[in-house]
This record gives sequence, structure tokens and C-alpha cells, in this order.
Amino acid sequence: MPLVEGQRLRILHATRAPVGGIIRHILDLANGQADRGHQVGIIADSLTGGERAEQALAEIAPRMKLGVYRFAIRREPSPFDFVTWARFMGMVRRLKPDVLHGHGAKAGAFLRMRGASKEAIRVYTPHGGSLHYPLSTIKGQLYSRLERMLMNNTELFLFESAFARDTYQRMIGVPNGLVRTVFNGVTAGEFDSVQKADDATDVCYVGEFRHIKGADLLIDAVARLRADGRNVTLSLGGDGEEMANLKTQVSRLNLGEAVRFLGHVKARYGFSKGSLLVVPSRGDSMPYVVIEAAAAGVPMVAAKVGGIPEIFGPDHADALFVPNIVGAMADAIEGALDDLEGAQARAKSLRERIFQHFSQKAMVEGVLTGYRDAFANR
Repeated sequence: MPLVEGQRLRILHATRAPVGGIIRHILDLANGQADRGHQVGIIADSLTGGERAEQALAEIAPRMKLGVYRFAIRREPSPFDFVTWARFMGMVRRLKPDVLHGHGAKAGAFLRMRGASKEAIRVYTPHGGSLHYPLSTIKGQLYSRLERMLMNNTELFLFESAFARDTYQRMIGVPNGLVRTVFNGVTAGEFDSVQKADDATDVCYVGEFRHIKGADLLIDAVARLRADGRNVTLSLGGDGEEMANLKTQVSRLNLGEAVRFLGHVKARYGFSKGSLLVVPSRGDSMPYVVIEAAAAGVPMVAAKVGGIPEIFGPDHADALFVPNIVGAMADAIEGALDDLEGAQARAKSLRERIFQHFSQKAMVEGVLTGYRDAFANR
């Protein structure tokens, strides 16, 4: 079915976990698509996300003409998956979407298990997902085989970074379907500057407390700097499965007076609580927190991992450090704190790059162009 110019689409987005950057991406994309007159719906897991997901989905629900739906979608393979898939297919038959857009491995699998159709295209954005599991592990082998089975059940792959695209093609293969890279984007209001709080610490972190995000590495780096005579202080904004472990680590290293936990906070509030934002990730694709901080002109150092170098570009690579090495992170923090004026100047320059390449408008238009190309390719 060719897509007529200006045609209004029925678009169904689905994700397992409505948390972190993945739900932020879906909400921004769905809002942008609704603004352009498309009828949009969202499916999300009901077991995760808590009050924040419930509030965010309730807020967008009036704009979603196809509705917002939540039911249990388990993270690991489960005997209940067949029942979940049947619910997905029941909704697809009822809603009759033109675009089935799966975000993340689980939801992406459920939507792509549907057979090819003359009326609809199947779209997949991995968001890291199963690509975070090395092929040397049992899970990595299992998930890569499942991805390979579904690879050519996909009319369009939309990757949020060249890193994610290249990782997929290296681990899984080169798809028959169209492949497009569309950067995540932020809204116009996020380019307003952030005022540093009066009680700001030297360093801040904003994000989920998960092993892959590396908050434990940042705590170790602060401990190393303090052991070397630099009394660095740290604010940690976020929550997640590693919270208890991180608090135990802070206690074990006698950092109680140097490290404070802010709980879950909005990104811009978290940015205000430090002179320097540190992104210590062990792995990432295209993290929103980096784009948000860069848009707001926040001084920042980050691990050179995943799609983060694509955000910084070649002119700002000196703000990146080697990942997974505490000493490299500590050196980057110390260097930035020793020259905060230089860090602020680099942040101002990076903000201009974000304005040009990482806007919500560019993201929405890039995704819609991908849909149109996929229809034309059929």
C-alpha cells in the first residue's frame, strides 16, 4: 500500500517497561505524531513504572485516539508470553493500526510475531534491550537467536544511534527491511539554562540505579579523589534496583558526609544540584539525560560508550573518558572541576550542536519519513 502524501496514520506504539529513556522517547514521539493529526495508541506493561508511569500515561491518554492500554508483560521469557501475545494480536485486530511500532526487545518481538500484512508495517526500535547481553552469555545467545528469527519480519528498523545500528548488524545480521537512524530529541523548553542550587555539591548524577548505568563506579571515583586529598561531594538523583547496594557502598567507604541521595527527581532539578554532571555508564545507546543536560548547557563529563560520542561530536570529545575505569573517571572529574570556566564554555558550545541535531521536531519528522519510506518500499 503506497502512502498518500498527507495521509493520517493509525500508529500503535508498544513497550514492556514504561520507565527511563524508552518511555520518554515514546511519549515525545506520540505527542509529536498526534500534533500532526495522526491517530496514536500506546501499550505498556502494568507491572513496572509505578506512580510516575501511571501519571505520565494518564496525562497523554486524552490525546491518544487509539487509547492507552496496560497489562502484564514480563521481562524474562515466560509461559505466560503466549497469553500476552494473544492480547497484543487481539488489540491489533480491533485497532487496525497502519503502523505497529515496537520499542525494546519484548514488545518488539510480540508485534513482529504478527504475519506480514498488505495494510500495516512492522517497525522496531531496540533501545539497547537484548543487544546489551554479550554473545558469550547464555542469555546473549538466546536473545540473539530470537532477534535473528524476527529480523526479516520487520519492514523498518529505527535506531536512535549509529552505535545501536552497528551493534545490531554485528550481533544479529543485516536486515532485509529498511534501516534508518533517527536521533532522540528534546523539546524547545529544555534549551533553557539551569540555575545551580545554593546547596549544590561538586558533582551530580541523574538517572536510574542499574548496574549498566555505573553509579557505583562514580561513588568509587569520588572515594578515590577524597583519598587523594580532594574533598569532592556528590548528589545522586534517581532510584532503581541498585539503590540498597549503592547505599551500602557509600557506608562501607565512609562517604556518608560526602554523598547524598536525592531520590527520584526531574532531570533539570537533578542538574541544579551539582557543579558538574557525570555520566558513568558501562553501556548506553542514546541516553536522554546526556541530551537534556547538553541542551541546558550543563557542564558535563561522560563515559565514551555507546552512542554518547555521537551526542558530543568530534569537537567535544575531550569531555569523554574511558568507560569502566575508575581512575579515568576520577581524572576527568578533577580536570573539569579545576577548570569550571572551561567546562562551562564547552557546555555552551555543545548546546549549539544539540539545537541543530537533537530536537524533538527533527526526531518526529525523521520517524514519520521512515514510515513513509517503508510503505513505499513495499
